Amino acid sequence: QVQLVGSGGGLVQAGGSLRLSCAASGNIFIINSATWYRQAPLKERELVASITKEGRTNYLDSVKGRFTISLDNTEKTLSLQMNSLKPEDTAVYYCSANTYGFSYGSKDFWGQGTQVTVSS
Repeated sequence: QVQLVGSGGGLVQAGGSLRLSCAASGNIFIINSATWYRQAPLKERELVASITKEGRTNYLDSVKGRFTISLDNTEKTLSLQMNSLKPEDTAVYYCSANTYGFSYGSKDFWGQGTQVTVSS
């Protein structure tokens, strides 16, 4: 029904920047809300940032002022601009979206994840 493909991860030095993207495709009338999660080895998955179609955002305290989430409901694309990266940001980052489609109503979908590694 809906597919999410995350990209943009890589290796960067502390203080550097990366921009993650997540392209949604399939039977989507609108993305109601979207979220970036991350999971580091041996740690629980945590919510990094979220955004609603109205533009309301929420951020993990440790990334406030450094990360910016955005949602383009015309192109059906979710992005995460990450600046001033720190080694503790190292994790696999996953995108998720709650979408509405005429054939299924509202439903959550997940991308495969992209690796972000920040060296000291």
